[in-house]
Parts: sequence; C-alpha cells; structure tokens
Amino acid sequence: MSTIPLVDNMGAPAYPTFAEMTATFAKISVLSFGGPAGQIALMHKVLVEEKRWISEERFLHALSYCTLLPGPEAQQLATYVGWLLHGTKGGVVAGTLFVVSGFFVILALSAIYALFHQVELLASLFYGLKAAVLAIVVEAVLRVSKRALKNEVMVAVAAIAFVALFFFAVPFPIVVLVAGIVGYAGARARPDIFKSGGHKAAGNVSGPAVIDDNVPDLKPSWGLAIRTLVMWGALWIAPWLVIIPLFGWDSTFASVFSFFSQMAVVTFGGAYAVLAYVAQEAVQTFGWLRPGEMIDGLALAETTPGPLVLVLTFVGFLATYRAPLFLDPLWAGVLGAFFTTWATFVPCFLWIFLGAPFIERLRSNAALSGALGTITAAVVGVILNLAIWFALHVVFRHVDEVVAGPLRMSRPEWSSVDPVALGLAMLAAVAVFWFKLEMVRTLVLFGLAGLLIGLVT
Repeated sequence: MSTIPLVDNMGAPAYPTFAEMTATFAKISVLSFGGPAGQIALMHKVLVEEKRWISEERFLHALSYCTLLPGPEAQQLATYVGWLLHGTKGGVVAGTLFVVSGFFVILALSAIYALFHQVELLASLFYGLKAAVLAIVVEAVLRVSKRALKNEVMVAVAAIAFVALFFFAVPFPIVVLVAGIVGYAGARARPDIFKSGGHKAAGNVSGPAVIDDNVPDLKPSWGLAIRTLVMWGALWIAPWLVIIPLFGWDSTFASVFSFFSQMAVVTFGGAYAVLAYVAQEAVQTFGWLRPGEMIDGLALAETTPGPLVLVLTFVGFLATYRAPLFLDPLWAGVLGAFFTTWATFVPCFLWIFLGAPFIERLRSNAALSGALGTITAAVVGVILNLAIWFALHVVFRHVDEVVAGPLRMSRPEWSSVDPVALGLAMLAAVAVFWFKLEMVRTLVLFGLAGLLIGLVT
C-alpha cells in the first residue's frame, strides 16, 4: 500500500520522512509506561501536540475504531497512525516498535523471575516511574476530555461510561456498543449534537496538522481487503510450521500458541478484561503457573513500557520454561514468549490493515461518524477509569474488590497508603502541572528518585 497522498496544507509541518517516523515511534516505545491511559496520553502529546503529524479529530477517530477491536488499543492506534503516515510499512514499523521495548523488558524480567524471583533493582526504578506516569496520565485525561467532550451530551456519555465501568464492572464491549448505538441514532435525529467535530471543531490550538481534514480519503477495495486477510492470516498461523514438526501437537508450545491465538480474538478491553480467565486457565486447566504468579506477572507488565497485555508474554515464558522438552529451559522460555507475543500482536495488524480503509471512508457518513464520535466520548470515561485504577495501585499497597448486588468496584485499604509513593506522585504533579517539565525529563528524574529510594530502604 502506498502512502496516502497529501494536498497542500498551508501552515502544517513538513511531511515526516520514514526515518523520522521510525525514530519517533522508537522513542514512544521506550517511554510508553502507564498502561493504555498513559500510552494514549503519550501518543497524543507527541503526535498531535508536539509533532502535529495528525489532527485532533483524526486521532480521536482512529482511537474510536481501535477501542472496538480485540487486543491492545494503544498498540493498534500506533499502527493506525503509522499506516496513515507511510502506508502498510509505516503501520508495521510503528506497531512493532510500540511492542519491542516492552517485549524485551518483560522477557528479561520473566527470566530473572524464573531463575531467582528477584527483580528488586528494576522494581525500584519502576516505583519512581509509576509516580511520574500517574501525573502524566491525569494531565492527559484533562487534555483529551477538553477536546473530545464538545457538549453536555458528550460529557454525560463519558460520565455514564465511567460509572458503568468503575462502579458496576460492566463489560467493556457493552459500554462501547451502547455508546455506538446511541451515537448512531443521535446523529440521525440531532446531527447538531452528535456530529463528529472536524479539525477546527476539535480546538487544536497547536496549528494545522500533516494528516488533517484536507487529506484525501483512501478508497477501500474488496480486492485489497481479501489480499490483506490472506497475507496477515497466513502470517498469524505461520509459527505452526515450526511448532508442529519440532514439538508436536501435544506439546506445551502448541498449547501456548493455540490458546493465545484464541485470546487475540476475544481480548476486548485489553489485559484487565481477560486477566481472570487467563489466570484460571493457566493455573487450573494447563498448570503453567502457580497460584499468585499471574498477579506477579501483571505487576511486572504494569511497570514496563508497552501494552499491559504483555503479561501474556510472561505466562508463555513460564509455561515453556517449565516444559522445555529437549531445549534448555531458558531458550524454551524465550521461544514460548515469542510465540505468545506473535499470537497476541500479529492479529492487531490484521484488524487495522483490513478495517482502517473502510473506517476512513466512514468520516463522510454523518450517522456512522456520529457513532464513532460518541464512542470517543465513552473512551474518555474508559481512560478515566483506567487512570483511577492505576492511581489506586500506585498510592495504596492493597486494593480490594467490593461486591454488593450490582455494585462491583475497587476499594483501597486506607491503612495501606504508601506515603512515599503518594509524595512522589504529588511532586510529579507539581513538576508536570506547575513547572511544565517535559515528559522525558520527568520520567528520568523520578526513575532516578525511585532507584535512590530503593538503595536507602
């Protein structure tokens, strides 16, 4: 696929070269802490505000589509933006880079965990980073909400989405589906309220963007869709060509790849949505993990760059490390981690390259565009829910779940507050909101603070 052509966009930045795009997404990969809330915040800050490679409206339009898909929406959003900038090769590079840093970090942590169960030094580093990420996430929620919630109806949609998720644990796909139906019906009845705002309506004070309303739509082709489905479907199942001849159908390698390929189709809402199910299957059905190890894996994934769903890489590593067949256990674990990551993320490229051309065409359909705009408002509630969940787990050592009738929510043990983490988070907020310290310096400063705290305690 060739790059989407540009018409003259007076005042916009120069079109980024492929090398510039690659370097930027490599930077995003290294700094993408804080789960989907932090990662979406980071991409918004870099791609929309600093680089102005994509306008507010186009960014939110892409995000709305990505929330509808199984798999990590932040990684798919990176793939989508890369595709808009440099076609298929741009999407492959952007989406792959988004995962690479986190994959190698979680791979190293998994090996250390398997061998020693000791990750204190890295835990200290991430202890400080999480405080900084919390401030960055809060800033992002405020910034994105100002631009996405264009009227009282959109504010209400975001609020209802947050309440449904945080207080009642309504499944994420249901929240998104209902928002889409409301937006579709609302746009037909009251297009003045539910219309999807363009670049000017979005209030992008930074100026014109490279990818903006005046970029021509890419016309979708059913022939291209079929070729995309065949090629990426073949890539998805390609590891079977290695697994079956070497290890057989009954091996742990085959079970890992098969199980996580199925997960790739049903992981709506990201890692949290399938955590309980994966933990149950990994412990009780397959015997890959011991009780409690899934939580350890999630803790490692939360403190590394990249999607939280990389916790599945941890599971795949331990599963094959403990059933290595004729391989050295560490190399078996590396291979299992690779197969798990492949099964988890290759389908994400399929969803984007197959659907994005059609989604781009929907921008000219008022009703469907209104549906995506309302989903975007609901996503603000989703990000707020994730941000509060993240904040609770940064500031408190113990967070329980309250279940009372339909009510199902997280509740911290107030006596378990971590005063050092709270203090770091407050200092990070001062650095971000008062001193306007740029993100890289904030992360470096508080990462070093975490290391220092770890050394003296």
